This record gives sequence, structure tokens and C-alpha cells, in this order.
Amino acid sequence: MSDKVFDLFVIGGGINGSGIARDAAGRGYSVVLAEMGDLASGTSSAATKLIHGGLRYLEYYEFGLVRKALGEREVLWALAPHIIKPIRFILPHHRGLRPALVLRAGLAMYDHMGGRKRLPPTRTLDLRHDPAGVPLKPGFALAFEFSDCWVDDARLVVLNARDAADRGADIRTRTRVTGARRDGAIWRVAVENQRDGETSEVAARMLVNAAGPWVDAVTASVKGPEAPPRVRLVKGSHIVVRKLFDHDKSYFFQNADGRILFALPYETDFTLIGTTDLDYEGDPSEVAITADEISYLIEAANAYFAEQVTRDRVVWAFSGVRPLFDDGASTAQEATRDYVLKLENTESEAPCLVVYGGKLTTYRRLAEEVLSRIDSALGRATTPWTARTPLPGGDFDVDGVEREVLKLMSAHTYLPPETANRLIGLYGTRAMRVLDGATSRADLGEDFGAGLTEKEVAYLIENEWAETVEDIIWRRTKLGLRLEGRDIRALERYLATWNDVASGEGK
Repeated sequence: MSDKVFDLFVIGGGINGSGIARDAAGRGYSVVLAEMGDLASGTSSAATKLIHGGLRYLEYYEFGLVRKALGEREVLWALAPHIIKPIRFILPHHRGLRPALVLRAGLAMYDHMGGRKRLPPTRTLDLRHDPAGVPLKPGFALAFEFSDCWVDDARLVVLNARDAADRGADIRTRTRVTGARRDGAIWRVAVENQRDGETSEVAARMLVNAAGPWVDAVTASVKGPEAPPRVRLVKGSHIVVRKLFDHDKSYFFQNADGRILFALPYETDFTLIGTTDLDYEGDPSEVAITADEISYLIEAANAYFAEQVTRDRVVWAFSGVRPLFDDGASTAQEATRDYVLKLENTESEAPCLVVYGGKLTTYRRLAEEVLSRIDSALGRATTPWTARTPLPGGDFDVDGVEREVLKLMSAHTYLPPETANRLIGLYGTRAMRVLDGATSRADLGEDFGAGLTEKEVAYLIENEWAETVEDIIWRRTKLGLRLEGRDIRALERYLATWNDVASGEGK
């Protein structure tokens, strides 16, 4: 057991835990973060990939949440223009669902609630003459076009963790918290290394439980099984199909059952369709999309698109569990998406803060509120800073993506344009670090397919805590959509050799 006492022990390496660790480390707190799997291996990599206000939440009078989320869109876009980009949604109207006047009123609020500056406002379309109407079935005429943003969700998590580590945080992946006890003003946290089973104890002045779907389980491990559950687990599933339309706009569809459906351009050659909202019981790590959910998503999409989706067109499907605060809503889609913070703090015992709920869009604001509680609990006065400081690789203007691609290709003339675009889209200005020292294609080492090379994989292992094939091809990149079996087997062999030789050193 180390004699060091950290200020904060953060449980959970999803977007909330990583965002809290980053904010705290940047304010001078000593931080250790423990994640039982890979970063973003739970809910935070199973989202619809949106930075959005949540237009549908207006129906449930979640005005505070929508205002907060709308205000974050352009803030986050400016902090990470390599992994966040603006999108325009097409919302077709048809009779029998929400009236056009209601939609217009909601979108007017959406345009003016959040301090929008760079994103364009809502406009009305005639789908009979607009290109956005071409992929749709005949009969749709009126539509509304409005703004939100898209994000690479897993990379948002990893970049927050990377910046936290750059600022001194101790990020421990594959590290399970097996228990925690108060020792006066200190927490004694028992952890187990999931790679080798080694156990140890970490001391910290404050505990932050940001374990997402496992937050109740962590609370029970600290307070005992009598601790009341506070989380409502809601399952959301998505499918990815070969692309259904050629333009760069997205669709926001109204389903006959009152739910909504997104259809977004995805990874150039695909369309992402989702999501479902179903209450979930069981182990969150075992969540999986069902045949019925796939059918539901296909049928919902086919109600709108002229080119029909079939099961053989589905190339990937994924499912995640949203850890919503249980507010007693009658249905899953009505449950609040806002976060709730619960602080336990007395003069004689070490404080503990539990995070319930939250969204990708509001993670930074959540972290600021958590730090305000931490300051109060630990008797410090720190200053918010994350609204002004780019995430790693995001230190360029939101309109500068093409310039960054040209810079990279100028410095590495052997790169094909598609690879340069992909690298900037993942790493931003840090793409130069990924390729550091390479002067030719041969310097990048083995090519595992789709432009993924030994050089990039080594960077991900050494700098982004990647250890497995799944870490690399589904969370650090989305190249799992493109790699073939022989490519994956070659990558597996490389990682096995790396582990034998390097044993993960250098992270």
C-alpha cells in the first residue's frame, strides 16, 4: 500500500468520470481514476453520437436541461472540432403525429434558448423540391431543418482522460474497485488489477462514484446491500446499415408510437439508425440488441425511406444502458435525462459524491458542478477552466479541419487523402504525434487494413490506454466496420507480440 493520499478517487471511466478527472486535475487536485474495463467501454460508447439540446425533452417540460444542453453545443464544438461537427437535421411532418404548429413552436424555443451563435437557425423545407426529400417515400412535403452537432463519443471520453493524465491524473484502466471504507477523514479503496488479479489499496480524501450503470452496485459495496437503488436502467440500441442517402444531412423521424428515430450519415459509407428506449434489468455488461429491436428499427426507418432497409444490409448493431436517475416516470422515454448529484459530507468523515444520469452533451457542465461540491467538501476555492481550453488535438478553429488535413499531407506527402482525413478526424493536431519520425510509408510499419498501421496502433497503446483489438477498432477508431478477418488476426498477433515484449510499459 502506497503512503500517498490522493485528493480524489474517481470510480468510472465513462464520460462523466473522465470529465470530472480532467476538470479536477486542471484545478490542481491529485486524482486517481479507476475503470474496471476500457475507457468508454460501457454507456459512453453506445450513444447516438450527438451533442444536442434534446428537442424531444421539451415535450416533458425539461426546459432547464434543454437550455443547459443547447448552451454546451458550441462550447464543445470549439473545444474539439476534430471529433465534433455541426449537423443539420431534417424533421419531416405528416398528419396524425405532432402538429406542425407544435413543431414550429418547439423549434423556435430550440433556436433561442441556448445562446446559439455559429450554428444556423431553423428553416422550413418543401421536400417535394429539396434534395433532402429524395431518399424519402413520396407524400412528404413539409419539413423543418434545424441544427445540432455530432460527436465521436468514445473519443470524447478518451481525450478527456488523456488531458487529465497530461495534467497529472493517474488513469487506471482494467482496475476494478472491490470495496471502499472510511478511515476517519480518509477513504481506503480496494482495487483489483483485471489483467493479473493483483490487489492493492488506494487512499483518498474524497470518493466520487461515477460508475454509470454500476453506480448502485458501487454504492452497495460501500454502504452495504441495504443501500436503496437510485438508478433506472434504460436500454438504447442502434443499427448501422450501408448508407441510405448521399447528402450530409441527418433525419429526425417521428414514430407512430410517440418515440423518435435518428438516421445519421456515419463513417462516410454508412447510416446510423437509432434508438430504442426500453427499461432494462440485469447485468449492464451483458446488454445486447435483440432481434425484436432490430426489427423495430428497420420498420421505423422503412416507414420513411423509399429504399427499404433489410436485415442483410445491417453491418453492425450495438446496445448500451443509460443510467438515468429514477424519477418515477411511467415510461422509459419519459424518464429525466438530466443528472442528479448526491453529496454525503460530515465534519468527521471523508466525503462521497454520487453521480446519477447525465448525457454526453452536458458532461462538462456536470463536471463543473461536481467540482463546486468538491471545493466545498475539501475546503478549497478553485476556478472553472474547461470552457476555454481545447481537448487534446482540438487547438484549431472550428472551420479549420481542411487546413489541418492539408498541413498533415504537406508534412507527410506519402499519405493518401482518405488516411489524412481519418487521422485528423480522430487526433486533430496530435496526428503529427501519431506519425512522428515517419518520412515514408515504410516507416509506418505493418498495414492492418483500411489505413491502420503499426505506427498508429503503437500510439494508441502508448498514449490512449488501448490494449485489445476491440479497444482499437471499435472505441479508438471505428475501423471494425472495414477490417476483414485476416486484418483482425494480424492485429491480434501484433498485440500479442507487443504484450510479450513491452508488457504495456510507457503508458
